[in-house]
Amino acid sequence: MTPVELSRTVLHAVRRAVDEGELSVTVPERAVVTPPGPGGCGDYATSIALQLARAAGRPPRDVAEILRARLLDERSFTDVVVTGPGFLNLSLQSTASVGLVEEILRRGRWYGHATTGFSGTAVRLRCPAEVRAVVVADAVTRVLRSQGDFVRVECDGRPAPEWESVLGADVTTRGPRLIADRSLTVRPVPAPADPLPLGRDAARWALLHPAAHDRPRIPGDHLVQRETNPLFRVRYAHARTRALLRNAADLGFHPEPGPVSEAEALTAVLGDHPRVLAATAAQHAPDRLARHLIAVADAAMPLLSAVLPLGEEKPSAAHRARLALAEAAGTVLAGGLSLLGIDAPDHL
Repeated sequence: MTPVELSRTVLHAVRRAVDEGELSVTVPERAVVTPPGPGGCGDYATSIALQLARAAGRPPRDVAEILRARLLDERSFTDVVVTGPGFLNLSLQSTASVGLVEEILRRGRWYGHATTGFSGTAVRLRCPAEVRAVVVADAVTRVLRSQGDFVRVECDGRPAPEWESVLGADVTTRGPRLIADRSLTVRPVPAPADPLPLGRDAARWALLHPAAHDRPRIPGDHLVQRETNPLFRVRYAHARTRALLRNAADLGFHPEPGPVSEAEALTAVLGDHPRVLAATAAQHAPDRLARHLIAVADAAMPLLSAVLPLGEEKPSAAHRARLALAEAAGTVLAGGLSLLGIDAPDHL
């Protein structure tokens, strides 16, 4: 179950409580679900009861208990616990990951993208003619377009021709200006040195991984092929998922989504991917996406060693389910890297 589906399920519980006369409130358009905070439990938490308490004229914990009874009727949850002033903490069935994996494999690299094409919002994105600013503008453009925005990048000056190897954006310094619904300016801390000797992928990661207010490390360790290098961890995890698919095909079995009880951390970060893309677009912060990809890679690695059968062991439903989850993780990593303008090689 993705966060979007979870939000709909929570709103359905609110609607049932209103229809049955236990709550007198206007059903909101959205229920925010997040990982549990301090003192919480389960897979996700929502503050919807606190949001509705004043309109309902009841204490938040009373509202939470009303919603808890209805959420427990849903097959997707193993438990619903009320904590603190009225937070609802939701524990998902292990089978809830099946629908998530199916959705990721069905949508491929477009998982988390807007499903309705361009929304009609026109964005004019401006940046100075500095290599980091132009690369950040390119990544922000890619993510905004993934969320349905129409974007045109305008550079205040002419980008140096040698930057072309790390760019790829439709950066223009002339021509008619876009009549935009929104105008944004990207102005990160400039790169302290020329990143081009790192090559396209490492240079882009070096410029995009730090937050805009942080100075990038150049050359740093972006070319080091070991786990201390976050870019290597992300690309290695993706390459491992592709190798597992090839190895499994050689053994005669293929991915088949199913419950994988030992991978809750991985399913949680995969389910969070659409929210991260939306937040990255809203905050114009590709570093958020980069950190998310590191979290996906780190959560995937413990699973990957258990995907293939060992010795004389025959492939089972559990192996096929783990393989499907591994493929979903690789799909998210490849899609996220592509939004940063970085390749995700099948062999590393």
